[in-house]
Amino acid sequence: MGLLDSLLGTNARKFIKRKDSDAGEAGQALEELRGSLYNDIRTSEGAKRQQQRFCGPAVAMTFNFMAAVGVIMANKLVMKKVGFNFPIFLTLIHYSTSWILLGILRALSLLPVSPPSKATPFAPLFSLGVVMSFASGLANASLNHNSVGFYQMAKIAVTPSIVLAEFILFRKTISYKKVLALVVVSGGVAIATVKDLEFNFFGACIAIAWIIPSSINKILWSNLQQHANWTALALMWKTTPVTIFFLVALMPCLDPPGLLSFKWDLYSSSAIFLTALLGFLLQWSGALVLGATSATSHVVLGQFKSCVILLGGFLIFGSDPGFVSICGALTALAGMSIYTSLNLQESRENLIFQLQAQTLPLSKPKTEPETTTTDDQT
Repeated sequence: MGLLDSLLGTNARKFIKRKDSDAGEAGQALEELRGSLYNDIRTSEGAKRQQQRFCGPAVAMTFNFMAAVGVIMANKLVMKKVGFNFPIFLTLIHYSTSWILLGILRALSLLPVSPPSKATPFAPLFSLGVVMSFASGLANASLNHNSVGFYQMAKIAVTPSIVLAEFILFRKTISYKKVLALVVVSGGVAIATVKDLEFNFFGACIAIAWIIPSSINKILWSNLQQHANWTALALMWKTTPVTIFFLVALMPCLDPPGLLSFKWDLYSSSAIFLTALLGFLLQWSGALVLGATSATSHVVLGQFKSCVILLGGFLIFGSDPGFVSICGALTALAGMSIYTSLNLQESRENLIFQLQAQTLPLSKPKTEPETTTTDDQT
């Protein structure tokens, strides 16, 4: 060893030690990176941060808009061209396909981790699964038994129901300006879309029964994601089995007879499977929107889709919805713009408040020593 030291010299020994320390720092940095990646993927808090980072409000709303348009086109194909008039069973196919896809993601270790069972009781998850089955199943049944105008009127009634339910459950209030904006949006959508108010007693009962579970469904999705560290996919994995069970129970009550005699061929099966895939994307994107915004904003987004489809048909395909309907759609879009600007202003104010709350504890230790020194001097 002494011969080696004499041959290498002092500078060489320092160089070797510096290399060893660099290697140790690189290894430590690699371990920290590995630990951070594990926290981002395999913990509920990290998965929630990743969802918030990559799926903000703009991304989630765009994703939901595209998925909703695709589902509308696919459902029209299935209902009109294929003749599959079994709305509850179609919803059951959608949720069963979603659960299979989620199971594949879980087998590949790509499904986000759920929060600990102690953090979220079983009752909210079970309630969400139940109301989700009624909300989705009754929505398709209402569309099947009612005219489009009556169906749209029921959708408009969801907005005040959500505001009332959030006040009763969580004492959550909204500003007077937002209330006026929502009134403008609802009035514009009513003028634009409500034309054929054909009354059907059974269909009206289904539409009224759909309003409450639809409102609670959106509120629970938003609340569990924003306050309990749930991600959209993890929450879908936990609640979908309950939804499937109750959809099976709803089938004999709301679906017409003749399911076993339906002709399953390659064309009909492909069309139904396409709606199932798009239904999974719609459910996922809708959950992302509810986690990034609020239940009321999700309803406003749905009304925005109705107005855009109406105006797009007029501008692109030359359809003539009528001057009154166009004015109603433009009025609704103006109300949505006001509502969005109010939300952005509120989010900026909340961000400033959070930054101030984070900086206040840092300023306290600086003032405490000064007060103690003055006390000591006196």
